[in-house]
Amino acid sequence: MEDGVFCGVFDGHGRCGQLVSKLARDHLPFMILSQRNALLLGSDDDGDGPAFSDASPAASSSTDGSRSERSSPAPAQMLEEWREACANAFEAMDRELGVQAKVDCDFSGTTAVCAIKQGEDLVVANLGDSRAVLATVSETGYLKAVQLTTDQKPNVPQEAERIKRCNGRVFALKDEASVPRVWLPDEDCPGLAMARSLGDHRLKRHGVVSEPEVAHRRVAPGDLFLVLATDGVWDVLSNQEVVSIVCATPRKQHASKAVAQAAAQRWRTRYPASRVDDCSAACLFLRDQDWATSVAAAPKAKAAASR
Repeated sequence: MEDGVFCGVFDGHGRCGQLVSKLARDHLPFMILSQRNALLLGSDDDGDGPAFSDASPAASSSTDGSRSERSSPAPAQMLEEWREACANAFEAMDRELGVQAKVDCDFSGTTAVCAIKQGEDLVVANLGDSRAVLATVSETGYLKAVQLTTDQKPNVPQEAERIKRCNGRVFALKDEASVPRVWLPDEDCPGLAMARSLGDHRLKRHGVVSEPEVAHRRVAPGDLFLVLATDGVWDVLSNQEVVSIVCATPRKQHASKAVAQAAAQRWRTRYPASRVDDCSAACLFLRDQDWATSVAAAPKAKAAASR
């Protein structure tokens, strides 16, 4: 896509989780794009132009510099179109996993948090308990973290209600009371720690779904970058800590690694007797501005986080 970027993080779980996450990484972006193109072709057939495109300034802006309604759809319409494209793609990906002869997806699966940026439009699709956090500069000059996704844990009321309605069970084990899990109706397995995922097909009939939550945001002047990361990162680092780590990294290309390393070190310090959870991160930078601007904001971000 012209001026388009796809960024995603996929966190596998279960015996075949590594294979499932790689399949999703390799195929889901193309599926989303295919579904989006199919919707755009349908709109063209109805006599409407593309709803998500980088039209030239002359074609897309009025004389005062604002985007005209004729060339750009309302945010609600854009969100609904992307929600449909992502829902169709995630469903197709889930079906594809079910026909993979060498991958047993009964009790294996993956999360998926994806960001699609085209021009100044940002679409985030989330499935599971990975997370997307935006770093933006406030009017007072402080760097702040804005969480763009909801962690789809089994104890979230709407998630738990759906699972229980489908005869699934939600409870935490005694030795990890803070980790709610999903269980089959009559068996104490598999203990899935999220309410939505790709794969996990034995739980699909019991309320674990593959439909992502999708949000749209118009990139604002103060928006600097987006961090997508697995739950292993967010379990030990706050949103503000993560964006501060990125800003304190002199080179953009080292930012994702810095976040992952900081999370792994925090795991070893806080839980020395436990295995370090997977800590994967990807940073999507929204501006081509001088990185020194963001680095300079890091002390303010640290001060705001300590308040």
